[in-house]
Amino acid sequence: MATVDLELAYAKNSTLVQKSGIQQLVLSHQAELPEITNVPCFFWGSITDPLLTSKCLLTLSKVVRSSFGPMPPGLRDPIVSAGTDQIRFEGFSSCNGVYARLDLLEDAIDGEFLASGTTNVDFNEPMLNALNAVKKTEKMVLGVGSKEVSVSTDKGKVTEKKVTLPPRWIKGLTSVQLYLAGMEEKFRLNKIQVIQLFQSIPKGNTKGEFYLTKRANRFVLSPIASKDSVRVGGIQRLRLLEGISPYIDSLIVYQESGGESSSFVADFGKMRLTLSLSPDSYRGFSGEGNVLENMIQAVPDEWVMGVNSLLKSNELFDPTLLSIENDVDFDLMDTLTASLSSIGLLGYDLHQNQHYYRRLPFKMERILALNPRLKNAKKLLSTEGVELIKNADGYIEARVEGSGVKHTVIIQGEQSRCTCDWFTNHQGKRGLCKHILAVKMLSN
Repeated sequence: MATVDLELAYAKNSTLVQKSGIQQLVLSHQAELPEITNVPCFFWGSITDPLLTSKCLLTLSKVVRSSFGPMPPGLRDPIVSAGTDQIRFEGFSSCNGVYARLDLLEDAIDGEFLASGTTNVDFNEPMLNALNAVKKTEKMVLGVGSKEVSVSTDKGKVTEKKVTLPPRWIKGLTSVQLYLAGMEEKFRLNKIQVIQLFQSIPKGNTKGEFYLTKRANRFVLSPIASKDSVRVGGIQRLRLLEGISPYIDSLIVYQESGGESSSFVADFGKMRLTLSLSPDSYRGFSGEGNVLENMIQAVPDEWVMGVNSLLKSNELFDPTLLSIENDVDFDLMDTLTASLSSIGLLGYDLHQNQHYYRRLPFKMERILALNPRLKNAKKLLSTEGVELIKNADGYIEARVEGSGVKHTVIIQGEQSRCTCDWFTNHQGKRGLCKHILAVKMLSN
């Protein structure tokens, strides 16, 4: 691995960091990870519960082949990460409004991890047919490598080759974990309550929002909100878990702090399957939340690449511990964490209540191209389209160029507002407008 040019990074942003801390963080670990490109196989071994694993993988495939918005179904390629004694399969629906992840924990696999890494493959008909045919007593061997994923059973072997990661998924990965990190546990259902819940889901394509609430010892869905209820937009999307509902030991329900998105974690003991739903069927995770605000931080590419070289796939990411162990300033580590999140390198595990690392090939300019609001905000700055009127005592007021008009932006503490149509229509629920982004970038 090439040594990161830390001197150049420090020269660019000397006010952000003590060079020795970042240098120690990067250089002390640079020999620990093998080169991913030189290791064809990350994991090879047996699946301890072939039937349940097959059903969960088929559920994941059902998610990535589905669409609940204007985008027609067509994607079928999950991301597969191997490392730290577990394997994760994850993907989005074609509309980007449903995120699913299967975590095969240590007891679900019996094999050897030769390296740590991530790949992206299609699940075509031969693979789906092989998974459908798996029996409870059948032996199942899984192989995960940099170029392919294979499943071997008594009936034969099926191999899926690596494909290009869809751009919509890259954009989704930069957003969904920010929602997950803001979620709190609301309900925990046992096996009987899970079966009752799925029996109560309305048939057909039901419009409007529903609320999950607990009455006595039973969980019910109602179109009317009540105290402590969980909002579930696009209730028909919950049926994606229907095929595995009889096998679920417990179902943990989470809701994002804004009361918009929700997640359902099916726990099977040896494995967990997470299903996260965007606020509504017609809205994807892309462009949501505060991902754009995180991306305005002036972090050199060298720092991001340096930290990217340290961590293994699926390794829990603890910024506080990294800061203490490597003498890195807490504010710098927060900035790095936001940047890693913003380009899809961090996922979030609701069960662990912690980020984990996802090793992905990425280009910083590609992420910028996928976020036009951020690109337009930078254009406003380059054309001197932002005029600061006041910047003192936690209060910022600015005039920003619009389409034939100047918009007023006011930032006071954590609250921001703008006179543009985007802010008026969404009130900050779908991320910052380009005018607020530009003012924040100028005033940082």
